[in-house]
Amino acid sequence: MALEDAMRAKLAAAFSPDFLDIENDSARHAGHAGAREAGDTGETHFNVTIVSSAFAGVGRVMRQRMIYDALAAELAGPVHALSVKARAPGE
Repeated sequence: MALEDAMRAKLAAAFSPDFLDIENDSARHAGHAGAREAGDTGETHFNVTIVSSAFAGVGRVMRQRMIYDALAAELAGPVHALSVKARAPGE
């Protein structure tokens, strides 16, 4: 299973989102610190946009922590950078 698919499954299970988009932004970071050498999976930098009622009444920093907790294994290994936009429905 590709890393992006694994991340999608974990976020869907944790937050039952109304909307979830994961963009692999790794190609834009080729040659930067944390980017993998050629021949690797190219799955190091991601942008996540998620809308879930789980974020209602929760501040921005705590929302990011919730996402980071759900993706702890990925952030401890292959994922070098993760940009998060987490919103509650209607925001």
